[in-house]
Formats: sequence, structure tokens, C-alpha cells
Amino acid sequence: MTHTRTLALLLALATPMTAGAEVIGTTVPLQGLTAADIATALPAGPEREVWLAWLARSEAAMARDKAVLTQERDALAAAGQSVPAPPPEGNSSATMPLDRDAEWYGGAEARSVADNIVSFQTPAGGWGKNQDRTGAPRAPGQGYTPSIGKDSRYAAQDGAGGWNFVGTLDNDATIRELAFLARVQEQLPGATGDAYRQSFERGVRYMLAAEMPGGGWPQVWPLQGLYHDALTLNDNMLVGTAELLQQVGSGSAPYAFVSADLRAEAAAAAVRAVDVLLELQVEVDGQPTIWAQQYDPLTRRPVPARNYEMIALSTGESAPVLAFLMRQDRSDPRIARAVDAGARWYADHAISDRAWRRVSESGGRQLVPEAAAAPLWARFYSIETGQPIFGDRDLTIHDDVNAISLERRNGYGWFNSSGAKVARDHAAWAAGQ
Repeated sequence: MTHTRTLALLLALATPMTAGAEVIGTTVPLQGLTAADIATALPAGPEREVWLAWLARSEAAMARDKAVLTQERDALAAAGQSVPAPPPEGNSSATMPLDRDAEWYGGAEARSVADNIVSFQTPAGGWGKNQDRTGAPRAPGQGYTPSIGKDSRYAAQDGAGGWNFVGTLDNDATIRELAFLARVQEQLPGATGDAYRQSFERGVRYMLAAEMPGGGWPQVWPLQGLYHDALTLNDNMLVGTAELLQQVGSGSAPYAFVSADLRAEAAAAAVRAVDVLLELQVEVDGQPTIWAQQYDPLTRRPVPARNYEMIALSTGESAPVLAFLMRQDRSDPRIARAVDAGARWYADHAISDRAWRRVSESGGRQLVPEAAAAPLWARFYSIETGQPIFGDRDLTIHDDVNAISLERRNGYGWFNSSGAKVARDHAAWAAGQ
């Protein structure tokens, strides 16, 4: 089954440039998933119909989200009142701690955060990202996220301005809100905790509704378009979602309150997520390597995201995937093969005697020789060559990080130490066999 969008992207990446040139390829931006894409990729039949129905549910969910906000704002206008300012941005995870003593979650501070969470849940059931949850609850007409009414890039899509990440699993959004609500409700049996339990169940059903046919999730749902519609691993999104659903499915504390039917649905979605991860491990010449950041939802082939995030193997995303797989049923031979191959790939692709650091104000961050430096791994490696590659905002792809713009060199994590943790985790995992 050939998907024309993905084929074009791969051809663009593989197109050779002049030998020795600074630019080795160009990324073609990904467009959003459409009914035409589904019809092109899938023959007429049940699978195509399932995908078309999923896409239609996404469109209907976004229409409902927008309609509710529009109704609230129309009511404000009729009463001569102005639209409230967007909610404050912030580090969502920091304002929803999950490591406090159990009793803290029944107190006033945690209740205040939980009330904020419940109030900002979208009609579809999810939450936005990068929001300070210690703020006031949502007022009628206020945007569901800090971007609504603020980010003009998306103004044409919604008529309200900034319809951006309105319901997402990116940056731990929705996942973190659900984990926090579960801890609060556990301390509040009876009617005082009902609102939190109801919000939690709506959030889990949001996850299940957003799940793609066959497993996996887009970065944003209802679908927003562009690369946000891709099947996403970026920022630990698929792993984080799968872990929460596993916990819900287990029925263990603090998730024991979830109904048996919903626990079963959550557990089944988590199983599909593991299967998807095993399917998505990129093979080169028949050998498993690691994972890409995102994939075409229909062909399951790697695709790009932002302009400087080209089709590539991604170490930052693959290390958490391997750690997650090591926590799964080790008797499954598929898991053993995936884990061993991934660890071997990291061992084979370490960068030695190099440091990634700022050399000067004008020179910015550069990869420089440094004897006995700790091993590094590039964020991205070419699937075709196995060598590090680097992208820039102008969609160009480079094989030398020092050749990209100063702004991108300073503003992105092109190198990491993820392989060191993979090696430690794999040694402990192997010793437990």
C-alpha cells in the first residue's frame, strides 16, 4: 500500500545534492490528514470506512468544542461583557505535582488545582498544554488554552483566534491532568470527589476516542492539521499515554474507582500501543534499529514534523520507548528482539571525543573536539546512512551541525546522553533474564 504524501517526502529527503555541498537534502512539510488521503491510501472496504469514521468524529468533536465557546462568547456579548483574557501560561507538570504525600491531595491547595483542571477540560474531554494549573478556574467565554485569542497563526481556522493544541497529549498534557485528578479523588470519597471522578472518566474516554484505528495517537485531537495529525512518539507522548492506560486498566490505586468496562477498554488500548511500538521500530536491511519521532498514520512510515525535524531516527524518543518495553512482558520474543536491537544500535552510534558546548557569544553552540569527553548521541540520524543529520528553519538538511543557523544551533537539543541510560537499563534488564 503506497501513500503518495509519504512517498514524496521520502523522495525529497533522498534526493542527492551536489557532492560536498553543505545542504544534503530538503524536508517537505507534512500536510494534515484528509478524507482524500484515506481514499488514496486504502482500497474501498472496511478499513477505509473505519478511518473515514474516525476522521469524521474528529471533525465533529472540533465543531462541538468551537460551538460551545462561541455560545459562551455570544452570551457575553449580549450582556455587554468582554471576553476574559487567556489563562496564564506555565509549566503544567510543575503545577500538578504527582509526588506529594497522599494526604496532600485532599487538601485545599490540591483541590484548587483540581478545580482548575476540571474547569478547563474541553467539551471533547482533553486538555491543552503549557498552562499554569494554580490559576483561577475557567470563566465562561475564556479560551480552553492560553493560545485561544492570542496566537494569530491559527486565527483563520476557528474564528476565535489561536485554535492551537486544544486537546493534546503532547508535553504530558491530559496525561498529567488525569494522574493528578486520580490522586485527588482518592482522598475524597463520596459526593465531594464525584466531579473529579467524572472528569477523569471523560478524559480517559477522550484518549480512547483520539486513538487511531489500529493503535497510536496524533499529537493533537481533534485533529489540527499539518504534522500534528501524524502518529506521534515525540516528547514521550505515546509511551506516556500507554503507561497511564495500563495503570487505569490494572485497577490499582488510585484508579480502582474506574468502572470495569472502562478499565477493560483502557487495557486493550495499552496492548495496542505496545503492538504499535513494536511495529514502528525502523528496520534497515532487515535489522531493527530505533524509532522515528512521528509516522504517517496510514502507511506507518516515518514523516517530518517542524521544519528542522526531518525524517530520521530519533534518539530522544527511542530511549524512553526502550525503557518502556523493558517494563513489559519479557517472555514476548518480539519485545526481547526489539530491546536487544535498540540497545545494540545505541552502542554502535555513540559519538566519542566530542563535546557540544557554547564556544563564544558569536559562535554559539558547536560540536568541538574534546579528548575523553563523555559519549554523545545526535538527536537525529539518517535512516539511509546511519549518520547524524541536522535541520534548519528553512527546511534544509545538513550533515554538520556547525553549518546550521546560529539560532537553531543555540535553540534546539541536537545532542544528548540518552544512550548511556539505555546501556545501563539494558544491562540490568539482561541480567534479570
